[in-house]
Amino acid sequence: MAKELKELTKRADNYSQWYNDLVVKADLAEQSAVRGCMVIKPYGYAIWEKMQQQLDKMFKETGAVNAYFPLLIPKSFLSREAEHVEGFAKECAVVTHYRLKTNDSGDGVVVDPAAKLEEELIVRPTSETIIWNTYKNWIHSWRDLPLMCNQWCNVMRWEMRTRPFLRTSEFLWQEGHTAHATREEAEAEAQKMLKVYAKFAEEWMAVPVMQGVKSETERFAGALDTYTIEAMMQDGKALQSGTSHFLGQNFAKAFDVKYLNKDNKEEYVWATSWGVSTRLIGALIMTHSDDNGLVLPPRLAPLQVVVIPIGKGEQQNQIAEKFQPVIDALRVKGISVKYDDADNKRPGFKFADYELKGVPVRIVMGGRDLENGTVEIMRRDTLEKETVSFEGLVERIETLLEDIQQNIFKKALDFRNAHIYECENYDEFKEKVKDGGFFLCHWDGTAETEAKIKEDTQATIRCVPFDFEQTPGVDMVTGKPAKCRVLIARSY
Repeated sequence: MAKELKELTKRADNYSQWYNDLVVKADLAEQSAVRGCMVIKPYGYAIWEKMQQQLDKMFKETGAVNAYFPLLIPKSFLSREAEHVEGFAKECAVVTHYRLKTNDSGDGVVVDPAAKLEEELIVRPTSETIIWNTYKNWIHSWRDLPLMCNQWCNVMRWEMRTRPFLRTSEFLWQEGHTAHATREEAEAEAQKMLKVYAKFAEEWMAVPVMQGVKSETERFAGALDTYTIEAMMQDGKALQSGTSHFLGQNFAKAFDVKYLNKDNKEEYVWATSWGVSTRLIGALIMTHSDDNGLVLPPRLAPLQVVVIPIGKGEQQNQIAEKFQPVIDALRVKGISVKYDDADNKRPGFKFADYELKGVPVRIVMGGRDLENGTVEIMRRDTLEKETVSFEGLVERIETLLEDIQQNIFKKALDFRNAHIYECENYDEFKEKVKDGGFFLCHWDGTAETEAKIKEDTQATIRCVPFDFEQTPGVDMVTGKPAKCRVLIARSY
C-alpha cells in the first residue's frame, strides 16, 4: 500500500497529470457530481482555513471589516455597468424559476412553469453590483468614508475546461470592496492591498511573486487599473495569484453612490475591489511539490510535525510517555503535531502517507533510539534524515520549521529568477516561450500587438512589472518605439 501511495506520474513525464494525480492522492479534493465543480476534502480545506486565518488578520489590520452579501443578484444590476456585464455575461449561471413540482408519472420532479421569476437572478460571478447597490444606502457624507468591507464566500463562473483549484465553475474566495472620498485614496488602497497579497504569498506561502499592473486588455471588467501578483510554476507557466482593482467612479455612477463632502457638495465616491481564491492552493502545489508528493510551507501546513513510534508493548508506552511533554510544549507554541501510534498501519505506509501529504517534519523513535536518547528527524523539503539527541528537541523543531519555510522560498525564488529572460527578437521569443519562463519584452502598447503575441504563441502579457527598470526600446513584433517593458508568459 505504501508503494501505491507514491505511484504518482512524474513531473517530467506529464506535469499536468502529475498535478491532477497529486490533488487526488494527497486527499485535497475530488471531482463532484456537478460538472466543473469539486469537493474540497478535509485536508485541502484545512490548508484553505489556515490561509483564511492569516489573510483575514492582515485585512483587518488595514481597517477592513467582514460582511456578507447575497448569493443571487438581480439580472438588471449587471446591466448597469457596461464593461462589467460584457466581461462576465458568458460565465453567468441564471436562476429562472423558484419551485419544482412532481412530474406526471410521480417518480421525479420538473420545473414548475407557473413559478417563473419576474426577473431572473444571477448566481454571483463577483459581487460589485449587489454591493454597490447596498452601499448607496450606507454612504451619505464624508463621515461615512472610507467604507471597507470584505466577504468570504463562493462564486460561480461557468467554465468549459476545469482543473481542481486552478479553474472550477464554483470556487471559494474573498472579495474586498472599498469606497473612498478621493481618487488618490482609492488608488493607494488598491496598491496597498496588492502589497498585502504579495507579503502573504512570499512570507506564508513561500511563493515569490512579481507585482505589476495589467494591460488594458487584461484588466478586470469595469476597472480603470488592475494590479496583479504573478507566480511562476515549476513548468515555467505563470499563475495569476491575486488581483486588486482600482474601479474609479464607474460603479458609483452606475448605482448612484454619492456623498456630501466637507464643503457640503455632492460627489461620487471612488472604489476598489480585490480578491484571492482557492487557486492559491493550486499555486502551493505547483510551486513546491515533487515526485514524492506535496511539499507544504510549515506556516500553512495543517499538520507541521508527525511523531511515529516504532516499538512493541512496553516500549510503545515508554516512547509515548517520553514524548508527551514535547508534544505539549510544541502545541503551546502553536505548532500542530500528531502522535501516530495507530497499530493498523505499518510504519512504511505511514512514512509514505505523510510524505505524500507534505508534512514538513517527521520524527521517528524506535527501541534503540529510546535506549540512546535519540530520535530520527526527516525534513520533507529535502528528504534529509538525521539522528539527533532527544534533549532540546522542541527548540530543534522550531528552528527546523523556520529553516524549511525559508529554504522552500529560496528554492522557488532561485528557480523563478533563473527562468526570467530579456528578449528583443520575436523569432527567438517564439521558440523559447514554448519551454516556459517569464520574458521581459518591450511593447508598443497596442492591443493589436498583444493579440498577435497571444495568437502566435499562446502567451499573454501578464503585467507591466514594478520590479524592473523601464528602459527605452523597440517592440520586438512591430519594430515601433516601445511604450513600456512587459512581462510575457504562458499561463494557467
